[in-house]
Amino acid sequence: MRPKERRDSGQNDLFRARLDQIVDLDHALAKLGRAIDWRFLEQRFGAVYTDKVGHPPLPTRLMAGLSILKHMHNLSDEDLCARWVENPYYQLFCGEEFFRHKLTFDRSSLTRWRQRMGEERLTALVQESLSVAVRTGAAKPADFSKVIVDTTVQPKAVAFPTDARLMHRARERLVKLARKTGVELRQSYARVGKHALIAHQRYAHAKQFKRANRALRTIRTYLGRVIRDIGRKIRDEAELESAFAHPLMLARRVREQRQHQRGRKVYSLHAPEVECIGKGKAHRPYEFGVKVSLAATLHRSQGGQFIAHVKALPGNPYDGHTLAAVIPEIETQVGANLARIVADRGYRGHNAPPEHKFKVYISGQRRRVTKTIKRELRRRPAVEPVIGHVKAEHRMGRNYLAGTHGDAANAVLAAAGYNFRRLLEWLALLLSIILATLTAPDDQKSHPTAA
Repeated sequence: MRPKERRDSGQNDLFRARLDQIVDLDHALAKLGRAIDWRFLEQRFGAVYTDKVGHPPLPTRLMAGLSILKHMHNLSDEDLCARWVENPYYQLFCGEEFFRHKLTFDRSSLTRWRQRMGEERLTALVQESLSVAVRTGAAKPADFSKVIVDTTVQPKAVAFPTDARLMHRARERLVKLARKTGVELRQSYARVGKHALIAHQRYAHAKQFKRANRALRTIRTYLGRVIRDIGRKIRDEAELESAFAHPLMLARRVREQRQHQRGRKVYSLHAPEVECIGKGKAHRPYEFGVKVSLAATLHRSQGGQFIAHVKALPGNPYDGHTLAAVIPEIETQVGANLARIVADRGYRGHNAPPEHKFKVYISGQRRRVTKTIKRELRRRPAVEPVIGHVKAEHRMGRNYLAGTHGDAANAVLAAAGYNFRRLLEWLALLLSIILATLTAPDDQKSHPTAA
């Protein structure tokens, strides 16, 4: 069933106060709520629902507004729910007419809504943020014809992976599942396994690697015994075999993988999709998560530098081989043809579409470079502060959403939160300029010597 969308009825209530009567309608968040085209979002997000009989879902403006606020102010789902109850501006932004003293939704509703929308429809939030930037004067349509493309890593919320820790956790998960399903193990190795892990960590810290490797072999032996014991106990039991299929598969992969193994490895048991990506940073040689492509405007608009496109790239592809898929999506999202794409040297040998092959300029390029293009190439590092802000302030620095779909959704929502944060500051700046203009004559009258 389709959601029952909210519309302003204009009615009063004797026992409740209308939000538009108790808040400042010139507040930046209230102005941003009026500037967003909620009907466009309702049309895009409402496409996943049908007209069948059933309980209606929550309104689109409520769920989309909560997602924007969450990533705009870097809040967890729990903190967002707590602030929504006590902040009338949050409720007005989400479409409420009257102040609510209790939540009208459940915290888990945010998770289910994100999973139902997916990356493809959540990009409508980024698209709408760019439209609002044009409508409010924060940016011009021509600003989105030239972009800087770069890649970064969106780290996952996982501990630093070590072979000893992974095998120890795999054994603990198997023992826990065996107790839950009623499978009696010959031995759980809970006590001696913990001691072996502590010994390995201490030996490795003291650089006594022979002793550390001996403790590591002990941990691997304990895991192998538990795997074989469970395999014997669940044989010919279809229900138990299906319950243990995935944990046993991960445990075997963790036990068999080696330090210098080529190909995919398991770096986290609760997030096996995590990849090890090296970006050449001295302070952080390797990061564990997913590669993300990000495109920002080349020149700073009046409202700041906006993100035109973002996309998660599982599989750790070569940077230059991502342009074939990224450039058409950028043009679709901004609604204009790209005149110039600036990238770093990691994009050499790119596979951009034929019509864009000569529109891509790489740092250090000498051919086909005019004075104007040379000046624009010096703007390429301007994307680095954008990436830093998205990571530090909009939840891309540590992704807590599960699965590959969570990686894609978090990247898109972080970009949308960044753009709407720029718009919020732009609207607040406009309000301060208007107030300063209105109060300037009075100040000159009261302080004639100031001139």
